[in-house]
Amino acid sequence: MDIAIYTLTSELHDENAVGAVTQEFLGSLGIDYTLKGSDYADFGKSTLSVIYVRTGGTEGIFKRLLPQLRQQSQAPFYLLTSGKSNSLAASMEILSYLQQNYLQGEIIHGSADYIARRLQVLVKVQEAKRRLNGTRFGIIGQPSDWLISSVADPKVVKTKLGIDLVEVPIEELLAGIDQITEGDMPDRIYGALKTIVDQYQLNGFTLRCFDLLTAVRNTGCWALAKLNAEGVVAGCEGDVPAMLTMAITHALLDVSGFQANPSQINPETGEMLFAHCTIPLNMVERYELDTHFESGIGVGIRGFMNLGPVTVFKVSGDLKRSFIAEGELVRNQAKPDLCRTQQVIQLKDNLQTHYFLTQPIGNHHIITPGCNRQLFENFMASL
Repeated sequence: MDIAIYTLTSELHDENAVGAVTQEFLGSLGIDYTLKGSDYADFGKSTLSVIYVRTGGTEGIFKRLLPQLRQQSQAPFYLLTSGKSNSLAASMEILSYLQQNYLQGEIIHGSADYIARRLQVLVKVQEAKRRLNGTRFGIIGQPSDWLISSVADPKVVKTKLGIDLVEVPIEELLAGIDQITEGDMPDRIYGALKTIVDQYQLNGFTLRCFDLLTAVRNTGCWALAKLNAEGVVAGCEGDVPAMLTMAITHALLDVSGFQANPSQINPETGEMLFAHCTIPLNMVERYELDTHFESGIGVGIRGFMNLGPVTVFKVSGDLKRSFIAEGELVRNQAKPDLCRTQQVIQLKDNLQTHYFLTQPIGNHHIITPGCNRQLFENFMASL
């Protein structure tokens, strides 16, 4: 882990005594770090910069340092404390001062195991933010006509995530498909999309895929499944907030996630059915090819994901709201009257089903394997 630890120490304390406590405390965490001491010249350069408040009486030192630190980093201030020599009290005063000045911060304090886990989460969040900064995501065609709420403000997306949104006319994709004369249509769609990704230097995209049904009598489901597995975030129906959710997911977890519609909800038990006609091939243990559900033509993917813990995630287009819920994938099913990949998920908290019925963020939500609530929550809190 790329963690840099800087120190704040009152001049009233004996350096030898404080140094011994520092060595013992940091050693107990069992993490990799670089101890920078009181030289803050490169503060903010590492993935995670942490200020170890070693003693009390350091509040004034921090106040004098703050203008310099704000110039070097816009990240929240993470104040590490062992709880000895009034370090916790000083950290609380510093955090209160930060909040009075509308700046973010957090005191990292507790058992050695807790501190180590907390730092690992913060490193992953900062790594994800760095991975997203400067990336480019395409909108190939406009959002589908029925996605009346699924839009995003490019300026907000750039400011908060560092992502540039790039509009690509759907006609460019159709022309690219026509230029490929070999292979069947799903592979031609895949090849044309790869060309656009390369041409526009995209890290991902969302596709107005239903236009392909009339234009080339096929679907983008196979192409999206493959591209997601190859590390290119590829979303459906021109849904920009869903694409941003997948981009965040990929930056944190290295998988794009399963973009799906909630199809059935039991508010009393917390059981939900999610379905869609494509899923990243690197998320399933096996898959079958079928037709696209709504049209009955082309190729749809029926993917079977390993049963076990999952997390449902979605962000709004302005990044002010998010929904995060952990649950259990209890079964994959293959009923003929639904989109081809079908997952029955039991939410841990059945009350969270009310969100879908009262305050949903659009219809598409992103399913990821594992218990990822803490990572997603911390990422959103850092924006």
